Amino acid sequence: MLKLALADCQSRVDAVLAAHIDALPQTAPALKAAMRHGALIGGKRIRPFLVYAVGELLGVDKAKLDRLAAAVECVHAYSLIHDDLPAMDDDNLRRGKPTVHIAFDEATAILAGDALQTLAFEIISEADAGLAPKAQVAMIAALAKASGYLGMCGGQALDLAGEGKSISLEELTRLHNLKTGALIRAAVELALIAADASDADTAALRAYADAIGLAFQVQDDILDITATTEEIGKPQGSDLDANKSTYPKLLGLDGARQTADALVADALSALAKMPYNSQLLADFARYIVARRV
Repeated sequence: MLKLALADCQSRVDAVLAAHIDALPQTAPALKAAMRHGALIGGKRIRPFLVYAVGELLGVDKAKLDRLAAAVECVHAYSLIHDDLPAMDDDNLRRGKPTVHIAFDEATAILAGDALQTLAFEIISEADAGLAPKAQVAMIAALAKASGYLGMCGGQALDLAGEGKSISLEELTRLHNLKTGALIRAAVELALIAADASDADTAALRAYADAIGLAFQVQDDILDITATTEEIGKPQGSDLDANKSTYPKLLGLDGARQTADALVADALSALAKMPYNSQLLADFARYIVARRV
């Protein structure tokens, strides 16, 4: 069931993303091509999946979720393009393919990231999105907060500042709650707003999102040292090469795995408080720490 749901999400959101990018005029063809490369290079589509899974759980029509899924993936794609830049993580591979600054050039990659970020808010704010204006404003605010100083950008700044240093487990957790967790929580938040969810459902699903967001990063840290370059689609051991603090580095490999398992247990506990059949979200939480990519 989960495998089919993930595949459906990937094909669906990719079609929406392609339609929005392809509809752009040919004002700057290289930039448009770079945006397409960065957004449609592949990937698990974790954040769009959460938009669809949470939204459908709460009774929102899938067609109303398409734009939200595409918007959150635009922001994620922009963040990866910028993360890969020489001034950031300096990676040449992303999902087994050349990163945008390698496939094009550094200036075009910067602009492609900028353009995808702003496209996300254009998609959410379109008048024919089938959403109430009040809900659209709330969604824009949630996605902006998750993307900026109090979210991904702040987390990336902490990540860069921590290179070559030994940071505490508390600092590492705070860093990744911002850099990785904030956008995962935003994906859930978009669906909650679309559903006009109850306070109880909102609290439970926010707790679920926080737990799987951190579990996702812990598993990424584990894969950085246990998976091959071919499996993860980027150079194996890149975090170690950058002398970054990671969960395996601070806790040991077994300790990191125990932490990931404990976070999944927290996510399942949050779901248990809801009066719905949330088996898909439960399976997804387990998938987060079982994946090899």
